Amino acid sequence: MRSKSIIKQKSVAFALRIIKAFRFLKEQKGEYVMSKQLLRSGTAIGALIREAEFAESKKDFIHKLHISLKEANETDYWLTLLHESDYINDIAFQSIQADCTELIKLLTSIIKSSKCNPNASTIINY
Repeated sequence: MRSKSIIKQKSVAFALRIIKAFRFLKEQKGEYVMSKQLLRSGTAIGALIREAEFAESKKDFIHKLHISLKEANETDYWLTLLHESDYINDIAFQSIQADCTELIKLLTSIIKSSKCNPNASTIINY
């Protein structure tokens, strides 16, 4: 039986934080537009990682992870906007942004190592 990968665990935990942030922004702050974008991009990260797990080829694997990386970068953008417009306080922003940055670093590392090692499996072991 395969153990859960770190990237999968972290992306699910991050998506759950994003869902909670969305609820807070919608219910407590009355913010609907940016919070919806945050929800979409923040939950897409893990969904794309899951898609990559069963990629049809190495190229497809890298492509799906690269799209996940783009979604993580977009999520960082929405978090920054929400913070700078005072919808998210400093402490909450620093905490969730640190998680987003960690996912970006993990995805970048997996993509780079997958490109450098053409014989490696497309299974996410990170």
